[in-house]
Amino acid sequence: MFTGMPLIFGLVFFIIGFVLFVAGFYFYKKKQLIEDTPTSKVRSLAMGLVELFGQVIPIQERVFKSPFTEKDCVYYQFTVQEYRQSGKHAHWVTVKKGEKRDLFYLKDDTDMVLVDPTDASIEAAKDYECESGWGKDPPESVLRFLAANNIAFEGFLGANKTMRYQEHVIVPNQNLYIMGTADENPFVNVPGANQGLPRTIIKKGSQEKMFFISDKKERDILRGFNLKIAATIGLGSFFIVIGVVILFLLIGV
Repeated sequence: MFTGMPLIFGLVFFIIGFVLFVAGFYFYKKKQLIEDTPTSKVRSLAMGLVELFGQVIPIQERVFKSPFTEKDCVYYQFTVQEYRQSGKHAHWVTVKKGEKRDLFYLKDDTDMVLVDPTDASIEAAKDYECESGWGKDPPESVLRFLAANNIAFEGFLGANKTMRYQEHVIVPNQNLYIMGTADENPFVNVPGANQGLPRTIIKKGSQEKMFFISDKKERDILRGFNLKIAATIGLGSFFIVIGVVILFLLIGV
């Protein structure tokens, strides 16, 4: 009967390694899917899973402002963090985070197609970051956001807290890579709808799990997946070996 901390450590190492190993193969399958799917042109789209690269064309009535830079955009994701210290320990705590996304068009050199980003995994580079703290107030646009959301940037006796503000956006005319499902555009048959609407929409498929939007080029996306695969499978293998060694040593006891 094997008991005690060594057994627990052995099992924990093995489970962590197994989870990382599975994650590595998940990333590998996504990478292979991207590599094996040819880039389509909008005008010749077939129904089903497709890969596209093109330019964001906004729908004017659906454009909104990003929270910190107040840019026109079709997607944003933001975080507000506060640096907190407790004894000898200090760390960043997320005070508020959120995102917003809406319909937009994607245009290539042949035509444009409607994109519904609902449920998409979106990868957008960090477009903005700033900090406030002792002797440094947040910028005016950030102050407006904090006031509108009842977030205090001042602490004891009115001294500024150490805070960090980050923003990721997708803006009009930006190039995007999209892998999603091409389907019939349900908005075309809505009474009173614009007859010039594209007849196809890119969205999350009912059968296809892959719906990925990125502001990177395909080669950079694949490079990122290679790093994730190497890290997860490498670390997973290491933890599995450590766990197995500990368990075998216990067996030999």
